[in-house]
Amino acid sequence: MELAEAKIDRLDTKLGQLGREYEQYFLGLRPREPIPLKGEVRALIAQLADQRLINTALKFRLGSLSARYQAMQRRWDDVLRQIDEGSYARHQFRASLQRRGQPPAKPVPAPAPGPQGLFEDYLDARLACGQSTAGLSAEQLSHSLDAQREQLQERFGADVEFQFRVAVEDGRAKLKARRVTH
Repeated sequence: MELAEAKIDRLDTKLGQLGREYEQYFLGLRPREPIPLKGEVRALIAQLADQRLINTALKFRLGSLSARYQAMQRRWDDVLRQIDEGSYARHQFRASLQRRGQPPAKPVPAPAPGPQGLFEDYLDARLACGQSTAGLSAEQLSHSLDAQREQLQERFGADVEFQFRVAVEDGRAKLKARRVTH
C-alpha cells in the first residue's frame, strides 16, 4: 500500500508541475510544450490504474487526480487549438502590443470579469511589457481594487460604480478605473 501511496503522491506533484509548465508555455516563457513530463504523468496514471487498490481513500484520490488530469488535458487541447487558429486571447493581446508599440488602454469586456480574469489580463500585460510578476496574486489584486474602489466612492459618491481594465501606458501595465453608467 505504501508503494501505491508514494506513487499517488508523486503523481500529484508531477501533475501540479505539469500544469505550471503548460501555463509557462502558453505565456511564451517556455519554448516547447512539456511533452516528456506529460508522458511521465500518463505513465504514472496507467501504472496506478493497473494496480488493485484496496484502500478506498487511495482509490478516491487516484480517481480525483485522473479526472483533474483529463480536465487539464481538455483545456490544454483547447488552448493549443486556439493558438493554431490564431484566436488565443493572450497571444492576440501580446501581438497587438508588438504591432503598435504601446496600444491604447485595453478595456475588459462588459460585464466586468471576475478578479481572476482581470488578474490574468494584468499578468499578461506585465509580462508583455517586461515587468516582473513575482509576488503578485489574485487575492492581492482583489484587495487593492477594493481599496481603490472605496477611495473612488468616497470621492465621487457611494452610489457610483466603477469597472477596472488593463491599460499599457509608457511601457508599463496599469489598472485603470472607469465609471459605469446605467
